[in-house]
Amino acid sequence: MLGIYGGTFDPVHFGHLRPALDVLQVLNLEQMRFVPVGQPPHREKPGVSSEHRIRMLQLAIEAEDRFEIDDREYLREGASYMVDTLKSFREQYKQTSLCLVIGYDAFLGLPGWNQWKKLITLAHLVITYRPGWQTTQHEAVVELNDLVLQHQIDIGDLPGSLFGGLTFVPVTAMDISSTLIREKIQRGESITYLTPEPVAEYIQQHQLYR
Repeated sequence: MLGIYGGTFDPVHFGHLRPALDVLQVLNLEQMRFVPVGQPPHREKPGVSSEHRIRMLQLAIEAEDRFEIDDREYLREGASYMVDTLKSFREQYKQTSLCLVIGYDAFLGLPGWNQWKKLITLAHLVITYRPGWQTTQHEAVVELNDLVLQHQIDIGDLPGSLFGGLTFVPVTAMDISSTLIREKIQRGESITYLTPEPVAEYIQQHQLYR
């Protein structure tokens, strides 16, 4: 199985990396592909260039052999829509189980994504949540609740099909965000222990987010 983990990674931090590792281990994925977004369709352009964000990702994941960077969104012109990204993966990996990994907050916003109902026809949906969270908020969104009722399966059943399953995976709780890191940098505060040290050194070296 191949994991697909999208984001701006502006910058990457332990709140991205640890949950990705949790999912990698729980699902025993062959790889977790980090897919840096080129141009987010529903938010401002990332604070630094794609080249900087990709280089920081490279520094952050070099210790884990099964973590890889995938630059297809960065290379594609126009807004980055996950449905297009999954179509591209599906064309490339026709006989591989694909797992789109998204956080629970992002899952609650799924009906706002472009052609969101097509996502599960291209990959499994793996929804991460922090232990102690009540993963029932989706019940208030009729479309999401229907999606869960129709497609939820046990984690162990994911490898049995190429797409179409939905499962929830608890991950390590880490209250870190890229916004927090950028704000700390702008205030002249240390970002040690929020992101891998090579990333913090790269940010300092290139005077990013100031």
